[in-house]
Amino acid sequence: MSEILVKNGIIYDPSSKIDGEQKDIAVRDGKIVESVSNNAKIIDASNFLVLAGGVDIHSHIAGSKVNAGRILRPEDHYKDPVPKTNLTRAGVGYSVPSIFVTGYRYSKMGYTTVFEPATPPLKARHTLEELNDIPLLDKAHYPMFCNNMFVMEYLAAGKIEECAAYVAWVIEATKGYAIKIVNPGGVEAWGWGKNVTSLDDQVPHFNITPKEIIRGLCKVNKILNLPHTIHVHPNRLGRPGNYENTIKTMDCVRDLADGKPVIHMTHIQFEGYGGRDWLSLSSGASEIAKYLNGNNHVTLDLGQVIFTDTTTMTGDGPFQYQLHLLSGNKWTNVDVEAESGSGIVPFVYKKSNYVNAVQWAIGLEVCLLINDLWKVFLTTDHPNGGPFYAYPKVIAWLMSKKARDKITSKIPRMARKRTDIESIDRELTFYDIAIITRAATAKSLNLKQKGRLDIGADADIAIYPIKPREIDPSKDYKKVIVALKNAIYVLKDGEVVVKDKEINSTPMGRTFWVKPKIETDLLKTVTTELKTKFKDYYTVEMENYYIKEDYLVNPVALGAE
Repeated sequence: MSEILVKNGIIYDPSSKIDGEQKDIAVRDGKIVESVSNNAKIIDASNFLVLAGGVDIHSHIAGSKVNAGRILRPEDHYKDPVPKTNLTRAGVGYSVPSIFVTGYRYSKMGYTTVFEPATPPLKARHTLEELNDIPLLDKAHYPMFCNNMFVMEYLAAGKIEECAAYVAWVIEATKGYAIKIVNPGGVEAWGWGKNVTSLDDQVPHFNITPKEIIRGLCKVNKILNLPHTIHVHPNRLGRPGNYENTIKTMDCVRDLADGKPVIHMTHIQFEGYGGRDWLSLSSGASEIAKYLNGNNHVTLDLGQVIFTDTTTMTGDGPFQYQLHLLSGNKWTNVDVEAESGSGIVPFVYKKSNYVNAVQWAIGLEVCLLINDLWKVFLTTDHPNGGPFYAYPKVIAWLMSKKARDKITSKIPRMARKRTDIESIDRELTFYDIAIITRAATAKSLNLKQKGRLDIGADADIAIYPIKPREIDPSKDYKKVIVALKNAIYVLKDGEVVVKDKEINSTPMGRTFWVKPKIETDLLKTVTTELKTKFKDYYTVEMENYYIKEDYLVNPVALGAE
């Protein structure tokens, strides 16, 4: 029996409405318990900041596109190498870290759960191989469905139940967690050298529109009772004026909500642009925030831009081609048979660049203008907006107007005029930060034992070398950045994995997946049809497409709700 007592920390646990109370946390056998014996190991957290382990809902950490990004960018390998130690492996990668470095960097920041947000089902075996190798983290992945030939055929024919059975089979076959939607219909159109420009455009050869795909998959998600909502990267990402399409996308499923979230809009910064073209680009954050403040069926994550060199990668192939043309940077693209596509382009965000400065402001504005922070989650859409380990910097911007003003003083005057960032005085608290990085993300993913510090929760605990009662984050934001970069202690399932800011042990985390429930005869009918279609449309056999649970390291199968 392993027992630990974390003593006298300053606890922020929004799930239990604990806001900066000095408390002890008792741990036994990987869980938080009411009390422990006198023989428990003591961790003195006196007056230090204590949070639940971080939960990242959207970070590109594994899979074929991530590996292609590493291959495309050998120059990225040398910027921030990680040396071997007695416990850790050597690794490289600034914006696209190697597998082991990903686990180490997240853990040192106090994160314990991270979800890979975009996997073509055909490529899921590769994704799972890399997730298997990432140490220290619990993880999962979202298969992509929105440009899938079979999904579009079922939905165009009005066969919602059959589509649900197909999605259920794919999620189980790929050991996935949620329905991912990327530029619905647009990636299929890209296979014909085209794109879609609105929710009502026809997808070539399929007699269906993006709106019908989104609504259809939302209905499928409700039929299957999956633990997370549909996870949507909408049409027109990265285009001036796209905030209007973003609001229309959120609104198109409002009637399906039944009073609870049914859609998650991901990396909202890339979808919050006003203006008619790049010269008139402005922030649409206030309109997006206004919509969320008036509706409860939507959650979103930020996709915050960091001023840095990074690697953009997405299943939205046509967007990546446009970014390649705009930037002149190298580009790679792939079409995944019958299912999806993707593209990768290196990119540098600069303070001096008007467009980049507007992008930087939008993510912060959205977060600061939304009243209910349980609807908002912190991400950089790693690595698209910047590396995930820049989160402490983003947190400082959210907690300190002084920190934001320091940046705005260095961006172009026109960018300041066409955003609201300078006029926003709101400063988040440590309690707020615990919501957007822990409690709210765990709730959205229906991870009931994550993101909290009450009895029965997983003993995922981060202790940071900062005393929240003795500092003013608004003024001392640099101390916040330093502290959140390197936790002094991190416990993962009750094991001390970080001690004195260094990796202390490297256990393998769990891989979550969902086993949806579907009517047996319907599933049998659909899989019988699939056997024929696999022979016609795939280069692999159906039997090789299916991934068995024993292929995963520490798998945890969750039943649909």
